[in-house]
Amino acid sequence: MTEPVSFRQRLDAVLRTLDVKQVQDFLIAEKQWSVDTPENPEFAMWLMVAGSPTLKDLHGRAREWLVAHGHQEEADAILGRGQKQRPSSGKKASGRSYTVSKQKGSKQFPPDSSKKQKRW
Repeated sequence: MTEPVSFRQRLDAVLRTLDVKQVQDFLIAEKQWSVDTPENPEFAMWLMVAGSPTLKDLHGRAREWLVAHGHQEEADAILGRGQKQRPSSGKKASGRSYTVSKQKGSKQFPPDSSKKQKRW
């Protein structure tokens, strides 16, 4: 017996059409959206396309749409800053990292190697 197709697979199939009305109708039927939400279903559709790992062949188009409609920040957050969907080389960045907390004034940056650190 075959398993039913998962919600994600069905959603990706509908997203692949790039038809906002079909995506909207599907999500309303699945009780994920209501008739009046989201306010901008086309924007929501392109965000979902960009966020789907199985729709990588459409990520370039998603980036183009998002950037052309003033959503560069969202495109960078989902698809990676400045990447044009190049295949990953498997290399990590520099190994250095920093975190920025959402609380004001609590940034943590890599230690400055030019300053001597106190050892306790």
